[in-house]
Amino acid sequence: MSSSLTGGAPVRAGVSATADAGARDALYRKLTLHLIPFLFLAFIVAYIDRVNISFAKLQMLSDLSLSETVYGAGAGMFFLGYFIFEVPSNLILHRVGARMWIARIMVTWSIISCLTMFTQGATSFYVLRFLLGVAEAGFFPGIVLYLATWFPSSRRSQIIALFMVAIPVFGAIGGPLSGWIMQSFGGVHDLAGWQ
Repeated sequence: MSSSLTGGAPVRAGVSATADAGARDALYRKLTLHLIPFLFLAFIVAYIDRVNISFAKLQMLSDLSLSETVYGAGAGMFFLGYFIFEVPSNLILHRVGARMWIARIMVTWSIISCLTMFTQGATSFYVLRFLLGVAEAGFFPGIVLYLATWFPSSRRSQIIALFMVAIPVFGAIGGPLSGWIMQSFGGVHDLAGWQ
């Protein structure tokens, strides 16, 4: 038996298997270093988009004269849109591919999140929160499917756990980051901090 790793010299099966395992480990290490940081950051941004409304609550209620009931219903509209469109989003994901669909999800939620600054009252608040839920639907399962295409089942739990570390990281940095953004950028271009 010969191996391209040894320049064509004959090797025993055990040596070849070790060399193949080393090359495989190097490949998965490279994939991890290329995919996980980007997906980690994308998940943190998705989580911030999902909960940023709670940080903006006080200023938003005051500026728009919204009641607590309107705010609660609007915040819940996100999850209604997410729930209704989770399965259809995943069906489309299987049809068009994870890479394309995850990119669509990220672009769409970014646009809708930016449009939230134009909220004028209860109706626009409800519509934009619902649309944000629709836009984000399928993101997490899409990421899991995407990782499943790159990593075998023997490595998948480890790589998904590494990706899921984004949740506690967001918990540690999300509040202070959102507070800093609202305080630092409030008043810029005549926009309130919540905008």
